[in-house]
Amino acid sequence: MYKLGIDVGGTNTDAVLIDENRSVVADIKYPTSADIYDGILGAMRTVLDKSGVDPKQINQAMLGTTQCTNAIVERRNLAPIGILRIGAPASTGIRPMVDWADDIRRIAAGSVIIGGGFEYDGKELAPFDREEAKKFFTDMKEKGVKSIAVSCVFSTVRNDHELEAARLCRQVMGDDVHVSISSEIGSMGLIERENATILNAALWQVAERFTDGFAKSLQDEGITNADVYLSQNDGTLMTMEHARRYPILTVACGPTNSIRGASYLSNLKNAIVVDVGGTTTDLGVIQNGFPRESSVAVTIGGVRTNFRMPDVISIGLGGGSIVRVRSDGSVTVGPDSVGYEITKKALVFGGDVMTATDIAVRCGLTDLGDAERTAGIPQEVADKALAVMRAMVEDSVDSMKVSNADADLILVGGGSVILPEDIPGASSVLKPEHFGCANAIGSAISKVSGTYEKLVDYDETPRDQALENARAAAVDAAVEAGAVRDTVEIIEMEDVPLAYYPGHTSRVKVKAAGDLR
Repeated sequence: MYKLGIDVGGTNTDAVLIDENRSVVADIKYPTSADIYDGILGAMRTVLDKSGVDPKQINQAMLGTTQCTNAIVERRNLAPIGILRIGAPASTGIRPMVDWADDIRRIAAGSVIIGGGFEYDGKELAPFDREEAKKFFTDMKEKGVKSIAVSCVFSTVRNDHELEAARLCRQVMGDDVHVSISSEIGSMGLIERENATILNAALWQVAERFTDGFAKSLQDEGITNADVYLSQNDGTLMTMEHARRYPILTVACGPTNSIRGASYLSNLKNAIVVDVGGTTTDLGVIQNGFPRESSVAVTIGGVRTNFRMPDVISIGLGGGSIVRVRSDGSVTVGPDSVGYEITKKALVFGGDVMTATDIAVRCGLTDLGDAERTAGIPQEVADKALAVMRAMVEDSVDSMKVSNADADLILVGGGSVILPEDIPGASSVLKPEHFGCANAIGSAISKVSGTYEKLVDYDETPRDQALENARAAAVDAAVEAGAVRDTVEIIEMEDVPLAYYPGHTSRVKVKAAGDLR
C-alpha cells in the first residue's frame, strides 16, 4: 500500500509516493498551471508513471493547496455571507469588518449585532435575543445567502449563545446552510476572532471546489481505494468533511508541510527550516517535530486574525528571483520573480533574464541547464548577488531564533540550490535527500491532530483535574479527526495564568496528534 502526497505551490506542484515503510518511492516536480487542477493531474500522472505503482494500491491521498490563501489575497471566489455578532449592548461601538478594505468588505450581504454574550468570567451580559436573530436569518435566506458567520463576546469562555444561534440558523435557513462559529476557529480577542470566522464562512465555495476537484482528479487517475485528506496549517491532516467545514485552516499549509517534511527527512525534531521556492523563501521552526505556532495576530490579505497560524517568515528570495545591477554597481535580488516561467526566462534555460539560479550556476553551487550561458555574468556581480542572498537568509534565521546560540538549519525546496551551505548563525546546514519535494513528503507523512483550548478557574476545578480533562478532550478531538486512539500522544501543552482575571484563572491549551486510521 502507498501514500500519495501532493503540494501545490506558486511555481511547482510537487508529488511524492511513499510505501508502507515510509520510504520515498518516487518524487517529482510539475509546473503549476493557471488552473491548478491541470497541474495536479499532471503531477499525479508523472509520479505514477515514474514509480510504476498500480493506482489501486494507493490507500491514502493528501493534498496541500494555496487555494484559500489565494482567494483571500486576490478577492476571488469568496461567497456572500451574513454576519451575526452576539454582544449588544457591550460591543456596538465597533461594527463587524470595521477596518476591512472596501474590495473585500462587499462579501457581507448583511450584518447585525444583537443582545447576548458573556463577561470575561462567564457571567451573562444579556439574554440571547432570539427574535432579532430569527429576523436576521430570515432576511439572509430571502437574499439567497448560504453561509453565516456567528461570533459572540467571550465565546472562548462560554459558547452557549453561539451554539443556540447556530441551531436557530439551521431551523430558519435549512440544514444545508454553512454556519461558522467563532469559538471553534479563533481564540481570545473578539474582533480578530470574528474576522477569522467571517473569512472561514466566505471560503465555503472555494473549499467545495478544491475538495471535489481533488476527489475527481483521483477518480480520473484510477485512484479509487484511497482515503482523502487535506493539509492544515499546524502540520497535520484533516478529512475532506473537516476541510469543508473549516477551510480557513488550510491557509499557510504549504510552509508547514515543508517543515514537517524537513523534520522527517533529516530526523531532526528541533531546527530552523529554510524552504526556498521559485518566488519566495519561507523560514519556520521545528519544535518537537511540529511547526512552532505564531503567538501574535496574523494578517491575511489585509485582514487581522487570531486563529492558529505557523510562525513563518517569508522573504522575496527564490530560484526565479530577478537579479539587477544598479548604476552605482550594487546588486539587488528580487523580490520580483519569473516564477513558474523560470524554465523559459532564466539564462541557463535559454532566456534573457538574470535570476538567482543563474547566479548559483555561475558560482558553482549547482549544475542546471546550460552553464555556458552564465559565462557573461561578471564574477564580481555574481559574488555580490550571492552575498545579498546569504545576508537575506542570515537576517531571517536570526529573526527566528529565541537565543543568540547557533541553530541547526535544514535547507529544503527546489530553490534551495541557490544557497551556500556556510550560513552564519547555523551550527550545521543540512540538505537531506529528496529535499526538493519536502513539502509533498510532509503532506504524505503527516499525522492527525486535535486541540483543546479553554479558560479554567482553578478555584472551581483543581489544576490537576483541569489538565487531565484537557488532555482527554484533545485526544478525543484527534480521534474524531481520524487518528488511531492508541497512537495519539500529547505534543504540546500550555498553562498560562491570567493575572487580570478573578481568582486563579488560566488559559489551558493542549494539542494531541496520532497516526491516520
